[in-house]
Amino acid sequence: MKFSVLMCVYKNDNPEYFKEAIESVINQTVKPDEIVLVVDGPVSDEINQVIMNYENEKFFKIIRLKDNVGHGNARRIGLEHCSYELVALMDADDVSVPERFEKQLKCFEENKNLSIVGGNIKEFIGSIDNIVGSREVPEDDIEIKAFMRKRCPFNQMSVMFKSSEVIKAGGYLDWYCNEDYYLWLRMYQNGATFRNIKDCLGYARVGKEMYQRRGGWKYFTSEARLQIYMLNCGIINLFEFVSNVMIRFIVQILMPNKVREIFFQKFARK
Repeated sequence: MKFSVLMCVYKNDNPEYFKEAIESVINQTVKPDEIVLVVDGPVSDEINQVIMNYENEKFFKIIRLKDNVGHGNARRIGLEHCSYELVALMDADDVSVPERFEKQLKCFEENKNLSIVGGNIKEFIGSIDNIVGSREVPEDDIEIKAFMRKRCPFNQMSVMFKSSEVIKAGGYLDWYCNEDYYLWLRMYQNGATFRNIKDCLGYARVGKEMYQRRGGWKYFTSEARLQIYMLNCGIINLFEFVSNVMIRFIVQILMPNKVREIFFQKFARK
């Protein structure tokens, strides 16, 4: 089963982390047939140097955008350039485990009806040896669809999906920090079949900046708008809407960054 890997990089990404992410995608037990890299606007010389190390590889397809268009739009553009039905996502600062693609392809071989396969991730600070938490998500279709009424049911950096199913749902659309959750909800509405692997498929970098991004009025407004969408579409009821918004208001607005960091590590992670 041939598949593409879709990555995006922009000016604020760390060149060393970016190279490590690429290497983790290349050095797999089952290698991708192509890597589509979207360069989202102008980037630093250091990032360009990393890209130059790979641009002559036949399996690399580099799409350079004149302006920074944001993560959701960049992924949508990248998906248009993917050659294969199966597409795996990868972030520019995370690390995939070597068996990730092998395990995901096996799931698609076992169940032809699957639309998307994700998995658990571990979070680290500094190096992979310094694990500070893990984000475990439900495994089967029914559990995932119940879970998504409260929280995003996939770790985006871990997913592999059928591009036709994503396109049928309208593809990636811009939604501040929630373009992935918004897409999964629309796929759910279209009758997609979900699965998560119980194993860890990757390592995600976290730190104070990540916890800061999970707070503030802009982030809360984005999340609240998504809850309104879910309510209007009948995915959640009024009680769930009020509960979800109140929890987010407390965590994202009332909690100081340091308290939010502790909350995520102690209660939102394992």
